[in-house]
Amino acid sequence: MILALEMFRSLPRTVAGKAMGSRMPGLLSGFAAPLRLVTIEAPVVDRPGWARLRTRLSGICGSDLGALSGQTSLYFSAVVSLPFVPGHEVVAELLDDCEDLPAGTRVVVDPVLTCAARGVEPCEGCSVGATNRCSRITVGHLSPGLQTGFCKDTGGGWGQQLAAHRSQLHPVPDGLSDEQALLIEPVACAVHTALRAGVRPDDTVLVSGAGAVGLFATLALRELTPAGEIVVVAKHSHQRELARQLGASDVVTPAEVLRRVRRATGAFQLEPDFSAPYLLGGVDVAIDAVGSKQSLETALHATRAGGRVVLSGMPAAADLSAAWFRELEVVGTYASAREEPGQDGRGAFDVAAELVRHEAVARLSTSVATYPLHRWREALDHAHSAGRLGTVKVAFDPRSSR
Repeated sequence: MILALEMFRSLPRTVAGKAMGSRMPGLLSGFAAPLRLVTIEAPVVDRPGWARLRTRLSGICGSDLGALSGQTSLYFSAVVSLPFVPGHEVVAELLDDCEDLPAGTRVVVDPVLTCAARGVEPCEGCSVGATNRCSRITVGHLSPGLQTGFCKDTGGGWGQQLAAHRSQLHPVPDGLSDEQALLIEPVACAVHTALRAGVRPDDTVLVSGAGAVGLFATLALRELTPAGEIVVVAKHSHQRELARQLGASDVVTPAEVLRRVRRATGAFQLEPDFSAPYLLGGVDVAIDAVGSKQSLETALHATRAGGRVVLSGMPAAADLSAAWFRELEVVGTYASAREEPGQDGRGAFDVAAELVRHEAVARLSTSVATYPLHRWREALDHAHSAGRLGTVKVAFDPRSSR
């Protein structure tokens, strides 16, 4: 038996979270949270290529908070299976030998449950290395689940043990702390985002948001693309400093962004009736790194005609008039791929394992805030206020009892 946090189906709590969660985040760590601390059977490993893992650290991601708050679109209800143990940002150690990896190996988990993990023939995406586009995430010998942490059969990082397939496991390189290793998965997502953005030499890029997603996207853009100026939109002073350390050319507040882009690009600003201002002209590429209506609107309204808007944060509903009128390319970017374009056959996790050694990331990793499972309400409160409190990543340590 293991201790775990379990998300369960509760219509009243989901409705309460959907109605009030964005205005009263404290509800999501109180009565409205469809989450409970339970003692359950450890995930069963009974197929070749699978192994048991003991969790060392597991991060709290914005998508986890969205699921708990009821803010996630019902579109995703078909690709999860309740009840499940959340936690897809995972550093763990193997409890079993797993093919070429001996028990005791410290690993990070690529959470996408692809054809290989499900024991089915590779789909078109998996066969070319685009594993994040797997079209078999509801079939095979596992219950539906787009990722570990959203599937009832595998467990997740918010529990003392989980199960994973060899295709998901990446040994942690020597010299990395658990806290640095914890950042490999979100940095891998940022690697994929930067490469999907299609940045051309000297393009001006706007990153709307400076939480973990935006900060790591800034790093990946600077290190992996030929971007010229990178402008980051940040609410808080500590985010502004971190963004500069990770490669931003300039950092602005949400209130300043259009004015700053207008000056830099020679764009014209228009003021429509009863609506938000927008630019004629603007940046070449904009990345929405939050997924809120405001952040997506900022990205759409600051991008030149024919430019590209990349959805990195899970998107909220927004007015798409700018995309139509200015013929914008709107590009989605989800998780990361086993093979990334232009990386000599390497996957996003391989590239991310190098980027987390960056001086600013290594320094940032020392401030990861960790909580034992029984203090989950405090942990979620902290995660909801992370930007204001100056924390880039909040995580569970299921080994801890303090």
